[in-house]
Amino acid sequence: MQMRIVSRHLQPHLTIMTLTQTPTFLHRIEITPGDIDDMDHVNNAVYLRWVQEAVVHYWQQISSADAQQGLLWVALKHEIVYRMPLLLNDQVDALVTATGTRGSRASFSTNFRRGDDIAAEVQSSWCCIDANTRRPQRIARDIVRQFLAV
Repeated sequence: MQMRIVSRHLQPHLTIMTLTQTPTFLHRIEITPGDIDDMDHVNNAVYLRWVQEAVVHYWQQISSADAQQGLLWVALKHEIVYRMPLLLNDQVDALVTATGTRGSRASFSTNFRRGDDIAAEVQSSWCCIDANTRRPQRIARDIVRQFLAV
């Protein structure tokens, strides 16, 4: 999907800019009894597992079999903002969007949604690793294009 942004003011020095919408991956979450803590809601540590699962599934959906064999992803940092508790029978979706890349690093936004409500927002940073050498690997342009639709 493309969107054109044009100034509302008719000024000849302004140009038209085309933006492409970055794809968002939907990952369904199943809350199990083991995810629930003593306060009867999903334990905070469970969100980290869910982010890992969601980003990895996103990678598996957009990448080729060769890329999956040759590259691994290691989480570097997660920042979580909890908006509301999630309970055992809640229907939850994780919405994953790549927000940028630089060298061997990629950043992602993952929102955990219950219906129309955002239960938690996660900003995470990941490092692309060569599966053979286990060393950081610059993210190839074709992968950047798949992540960011550029």
